[in-house]
Amino acid sequence: MPVKLIVLAVMSAAATAALAQSSGNLTMSGADVAASKDGTIPAFEGQNAPEAGWSVGKPRGEYWKYKNEKPQFSITAQNVAKYADKLSPGELALFKQIKGYRMDVYPTHRDCGYPEWIQENTKKNAGTAKLDASGDHLQSAVLPGLPFPAAKTGQEVIWNYLTRYRGIGAQWSKINTLVSPRPGSTDWIDVTSHQTLYFPWGKKGANALRSDEALFSIYFAYESPAALAGQGLVQSFNFANNDSPSYYYFSGQRRVRRMPSYDYDAPQIGFENQYTVDEPWLFNGDIDRFDWKLDGTKEMYVPYNDFGMYDFKKSVSDVYKTDAVEPSSRRYELHRVYVVEATLKSNMRHISQKKVLYLDQDTYLALAGEDYDAQGKLWKVKEGYPIPIWELGGTCDVEPFAQYNLTSGRYVADQSVVGTGADVHYFEQSNDPHFSSDFYTAENLRSISER
Repeated sequence: MPVKLIVLAVMSAAATAALAQSSGNLTMSGADVAASKDGTIPAFEGQNAPEAGWSVGKPRGEYWKYKNEKPQFSITAQNVAKYADKLSPGELALFKQIKGYRMDVYPTHRDCGYPEWIQENTKKNAGTAKLDASGDHLQSAVLPGLPFPAAKTGQEVIWNYLTRYRGIGAQWSKINTLVSPRPGSTDWIDVTSHQTLYFPWGKKGANALRSDEALFSIYFAYESPAALAGQGLVQSFNFANNDSPSYYYFSGQRRVRRMPSYDYDAPQIGFENQYTVDEPWLFNGDIDRFDWKLDGTKEMYVPYNDFGMYDFKKSVSDVYKTDAVEPSSRRYELHRVYVVEATLKSNMRHISQKKVLYLDQDTYLALAGEDYDAQGKLWKVKEGYPIPIWELGGTCDVEPFAQYNLTSGRYVADQSVVGTGADVHYFEQSNDPHFSSDFYTAENLRSISER
């Protein structure tokens, strides 16, 4: 086929997708508006709103209009074979490994939406947002918004996830990061900290991507245990390159040091090699060490509307049990997901040979995943727990997550407000100095560190 005809064919495909979205057949994200043929997945409902009386800081689950729903059924080791076609290999492995593991399945709700101005930004991206030649870095896009509505490649899907709208940032006055005991032990790793995330491109409006801008910046400072108290970090991940400057304050030395390789599979300090830098939120940071492939779509039981994981009134022991997260705090629904497989490049190194992520078609949120070791054996199983963020206009986000290590028999849980007494706070806009690039420097870390 002549080159001219190939170009026309590509343009026709893009035009067809745009027409489908404008005619109402597809959602803004490129998902099918219609219900599944058997009705188990409903039609897209539009964005969720809280019941009257909710305001930032109040328990979110108490103001969700479906809060009184009961499970339709529960999946257990005894009946898991009946539902195996709608479960991932990782989910199936948890039933085999963890005694009494259970998934409570509720009615499906497709009500994650976006404010009108973000929908307009997404329309501007259709056919115009670009990755660089490697496919590893986002080169141009209008943000906040989905760079790639109706994504066609693994890289496009993962970039939609990495640039999900979370306002200009989020703050936790307290986070408990947990690692469950070794088999036969009762000793947890329980690290408390306070944390801020900053997204400079997340401010309200139509923001053209700047190559020198951070994808996100993070600050945290440990409060306990005593061995870590006072230590802190600032780090920024960039859009256009793999230089992620990290500065760590060591309280024992009273010094800030640059961490030249605190990214990818570097173990996070204090967690006995159970938790790497690129594992928060199921995947975090630079994507360039893997080849990303979109393996299609499937209907799958995934965590959804997991308000129990945002219940700051509950204690840690209410939710985090020795072997797994308490089943009643997890909620599963049947949704259509993208299946994305990331295979380690031949010239790269990483402790994981392969990663698989399952991302919601309506939101591109990563809701489940697996890691495979160098021998190709299933190694880690991951879950992310999403809810609608009402202060950001009903967009959904996933912050709390759990990661089960099938080899060590331990699991990591992070980013939840359970046991903290206060909710996570998202900001559409703010003049707080935490939401400025100047905050994420070695000099500032030194000035705000206390020990």
